[in-house]
Amino acid sequence: MESRPCLPAPPRLSSLLADRPLALFLDFDGTLVEIADGPDAIAVPPGLADRLQALAARLNGALALVSGRSIANLTDFLGPLPLHLAGSHGGHVLAPDGAPLREAAPLPSPVVDALGTFAQANGLLHERKAHGGALHYRARPDLEGGTRRFADALASEHGLATKSGKCVIELVWPGADKGGAVDLLSSEPPFAGALPVFIGDDVTDEDGFAACARHGGFGIAVGERESAAARYSLPSVKDVHAWLQL
Repeated sequence: MESRPCLPAPPRLSSLLADRPLALFLDFDGTLVEIADGPDAIAVPPGLADRLQALAARLNGALALVSGRSIANLTDFLGPLPLHLAGSHGGHVLAPDGAPLREAAPLPSPVVDALGTFAQANGLLHERKAHGGALHYRARPDLEGGTRRFADALASEHGLATKSGKCVIELVWPGADKGGAVDLLSSEPPFAGALPVFIGDDVTDEDGFAACARHGGFGIAVGERESAAARYSLPSVKDVHAWLQL
């Protein structure tokens, strides 16, 4: 059955652009590409990178990908992109020329080791990232509660924070969230003064929605889930592509 959004559809992109400059902040998984069984199993639509670059040019450069994935992992799938990139939930932000705008420290080695040991013992996927570490329990949904308790305890012990997503929980440094990436970029050209719009499908995108609202813009939630901070919604990845005219 086709999912139905819980919020109204957003105004047409062309209508927004006719009114004032627009800045887009785009999640990746579940927004630009379909969710897959594992982070390496996604299928990227052919030509997506070129179409994103064309969209960025239409926005005078005010487009950023804001993902829980590391920037290195994003570029593994999309190739080198002359766009603003925010990876690791905003813990690592690069300008289009590759200049660093923010970079959090790696997780402490004991945390990385503990995540790997827990994953191996419980049949979970441990995704190692430059600025965080994730436990994927899609293959073992029965372990969601235990995985969350373990991650929360490990984070508390080492002064870290947890981020929850679809069948995944991740440890990151406090303040490394998608809203922080929006705040950072919104004060920089070419984003400054533009209407900020964040599009995302997951709980971690709520921070981005809220940040855009603080800066006078709004969020667009993807899918049928409830959203506390988005103003509009689109039913699916296909509808996101259509709205963005990709």
